[in-house]
Amino acid sequence: MRLKKAPPRVLLGSPFGHSGKTVISCGISRILRERGYKLQTFKKGPDYVDPSWLSAASGRPCRNLDLYLMGTEKVLEHFVHCSAGSDFALIEGNMGLYDGLEENGFGSSAHLSRLLKTPVVLVVNTEKITRSIAALVKGYMDFEPETMISAVILNRVSGERHALKLIQAIEKNVNIPVLGVVPKEESLLIAERHLGLIPFGEERKNRLLLERIASFIERHVDVEGVVDLGKQAQELVFKDKGEKVVKESRVKIGVFYDHIFNFYYPENLEALIREGADLVFINSTAERKIPEVDGLYIGGGFPELHLKELTSNRELMDEVAQFVEDGKPVYAECGGLMYLCDHVFFDGYNFKMVGLIPAQVLLTKKPQGHGYVEAKVVEENPYYNLWERIKGHEFHYSTLKLKDKVLFTLRMERGKGGDGINDGILYKNMFASYMHIHALGVPSWAERFVRLCRELKEKNECNYTFEEARHN
Repeated sequence: MRLKKAPPRVLLGSPFGHSGKTVISCGISRILRERGYKLQTFKKGPDYVDPSWLSAASGRPCRNLDLYLMGTEKVLEHFVHCSAGSDFALIEGNMGLYDGLEENGFGSSAHLSRLLKTPVVLVVNTEKITRSIAALVKGYMDFEPETMISAVILNRVSGERHALKLIQAIEKNVNIPVLGVVPKEESLLIAERHLGLIPFGEERKNRLLLERIASFIERHVDVEGVVDLGKQAQELVFKDKGEKVVKESRVKIGVFYDHIFNFYYPENLEALIREGADLVFINSTAERKIPEVDGLYIGGGFPELHLKELTSNRELMDEVAQFVEDGKPVYAECGGLMYLCDHVFFDGYNFKMVGLIPAQVLLTKKPQGHGYVEAKVVEENPYYNLWERIKGHEFHYSTLKLKDKVLFTLRMERGKGGDGINDGILYKNMFASYMHIHALGVPSWAERFVRLCRELKEKNECNYTFEEARHN
């Protein structure tokens, strides 16, 4: 084993959510990329949307860091493994800096910064505040002194007079540098809807917006000062265990990946590849047939916003239905679950979907499941071990109205799932749930998925289901 070393790094946190961290993080990332830095970005917590912007800004896939989903050791290993060899690492926090799952702050952005020995730049939304900024910043610095709050960026500043008052208050009362004074600029805000920001790849105009954000941030933030601060991070090393070598035959797994289905953690896709799968990407609206693959992975996204476009491709939906009926493996999460149901009722219209799950999906105005989940496996299935406990997350505004009985394989111990109690619908070799998992937290998932594809491919028996395999 050889040691890997983390590069200079900072974490951008804030006193509360919606302080402008993503815009500033994207701006800094884009600037560093244009200046020739090899940059690795990270997003704290379970999130697909913010990372899509950070990936576009840095030119490299953004990685998630989540202590609940992955555990302390995995987060350390993953951070060092992904950032080693980079010139700089930028971590975007989430929520308020000290907000965590437990009373002691476990899993907070501050907790993560301490674990990764990383200085924090506090991004503060300064609307309707002047001298009080000093008390706010000092309070955050003193709350957990071991958290290295090392600089401040003042965001949404109203003008020169407002900026002067803020800077004077900090200089007189708090020993901390101000690395940026960012004026309020509504035209640079990233559009939002019910799940937060709109994913970067959904609209072409976002490329121009990203360039404008970078140009704006470059005028108002001391980016080299941020880099210099990152050089103060303590040394962080981890033993590299090396890559897994798979000697078995490779399989092909089709992945629905387009402007509708794009909620995938890079680590999930990489885990499938590492276990011996070649990925074939499928556009859910443009392609009429399923290519020659041994399994399908249908992730999350926003199918409810593209129902007319999605359901106009009836040929592919029929192909998916036949694929499942033939006993081939399909793993679906959230948006993928909706796609496999009978109908989706939205905005007064009923849209016919694939029809494998006897349920109508009802869209609501309030979240039906939001946050971390934990489930116990209560039925045998090809993707998880019986009685295994699985951690994941859910965020959906839809609920299922079941028309017939289904086989739920998971019992929810935290979260809502499919019916408030259960999740993980199994039909033949199709598994569909509202729960999103991260491969680093459920390492057996990719191995079992690929192994099932390989076994069925080698048997070359389309009607060979898990039920039949269990009794053989």
